[in-house]
This record gives sequence, C-alpha cells and structure tokens, in this order.
Amino acid sequence: MPRAPPPVTVLRSRRRKKTIQAKYGKDGLLIYLPAGMSHTEEKKWIDRMVQRNQRWLQRQRERQTDSWLTQRAAQLNTEYFNGELEFSISFVSNQRSRFGSCTSLDKTIRISEKVSSMPAWVQDYIILHELTHLVYPDHSPQFWEVVNRYRYAERAKGYLIALGHGSDE
Repeated sequence: MPRAPPPVTVLRSRRRKKTIQAKYGKDGLLIYLPAGMSHTEEKKWIDRMVQRNQRWLQRQRERQTDSWLTQRAAQLNTEYFNGELEFSISFVSNQRSRFGSCTSLDKTIRISEKVSSMPAWVQDYIILHELTHLVYPDHSPQFWEVVNRYRYAERAKGYLIALGHGSDE
C-alpha cells in the first residue's frame, strides 16, 4: 500500500521576495513562498516542491535498505575491482564510533545506519573504503592508493573530518 504524502503547509512571507523553500517540520512539509506570488505561480511551485520532496523521500527510503547497499557495493566492486570481490554487506545500528567495518576473514562489511542519511558521494567513499579492506586489511599505502582513486575521496574525507571523525576511519 503506497504511503500517503505528508500534509503540506504553505507559509507566505512579505519579506521573502524571490526564494522558495521547502522543508519538513513536525507536522509535514512546510513550503515558504513570497506573499506577492500569483495564485497560478503559487500552485505551480507547490506542486513542484511536493514532487521534489516525494522523490527525495523515496531516495531516502531506498538508501536505507540492505538491497540498495548491496547494489551500490556491487557497482563499486565492478568499477574498482573488476567485480572480483566476494562479500556480504548490510546496514547495522550498533556502530557508534565508526561508519563502517570489515571482517576480511569472512568477507563481511557492516555500514552504520547513520551513513544512509549522508550524501551519496560520502556513502560511496565509505563503501569503497570497506571494500578495499577486503584486499588490504590495513591502511597501507596500497590501500590508500585504491581508495584515493575515488573521484571525491578528499571531499568525503573532509566531510567526515567535519563530523568529528579522522580521515583513516
């Protein structure tokens, strides 16, 4: 059964001249519009923001599943390791100080659920980091050579550092 869309509240502001914003509040989707907007333009923007936020919610739900995680890891495996790695991967809720962990002996990767709300380029970095541990179980120069081939490696490291975690986690 499909989920009902969240309730929409439209808030108009005389101070707002051009910008339109949507965010989730405790009672559903809040859409902020300029007060002087025509009814036709207002309806167009409300429809657009509702659709945009429904797509965002769908992506969030997809990201939070192990099947999404397995699919993404398989794509990275193909891209970086020619699909040669065997592994199992899943989200876990019991990792407090790490974003991911890997047991190379049984080829098991665990990714913290908190990663599911991060940007896709950070998620990919964390998944690739853990996949690389299947080949190099340490943080050797060879390990970092593979991980640093990722296009957004430095950006993702900076993002994680900003969250209070070092770049070698």
